[in-house]
Amino acid sequence: MEEKKNILTYEGLRKYEDELHELKVVKRKEVAEKIKEAREQGDLSENAEYDAAKDEQRDIETRIEELEKILKNAEVVVEDEVDLDKINIGCVVKICDMEFEEEVSYKIVGSTEANSLKGRISNESPVGKALIGRKVGETVSVETQVGTLKYKVLEIQRSNQS
Repeated sequence: MEEKKNILTYEGLRKYEDELHELKVVKRKEVAEKIKEAREQGDLSENAEYDAAKDEQRDIETRIEELEKILKNAEVVVEDEVDLDKINIGCVVKICDMEFEEEVSYKIVGSTEANSLKGRISNESPVGKALIGRKVGETVSVETQVGTLKYKVLEIQRSNQS
């Protein structure tokens, strides 16, 4: 079975690469030093600092593994080449919520970068899926847990212009 591609914007790719570098170069050394210091204190069976450092080490290694897997299967969207005639991953879309007559903007990203609190919605989310391929002026209906939501596409732009 082929692993799922992780669609990333260039910004997302850099963020994950930077985090991976920080973990491998800085955090690994820090935790190794904590373990060394805790060992020097003697009896490890009742050493809370040693246990905490080993837990932190395990968490760091787990995150490194996750990041390496994300990056290994990364497919980067070149945002400067995104077609602005229709909504796609890597663009910012301004839509009008028809029920509340409220304008909202979202950046459409791959699922690994999604964060609705920061206005970044996944192309796999119900709203993201419904918006992909739509054009300015089109109205979109989205089936959600709270019922059917209607949005009108107002504007599509590159994320580096926002």
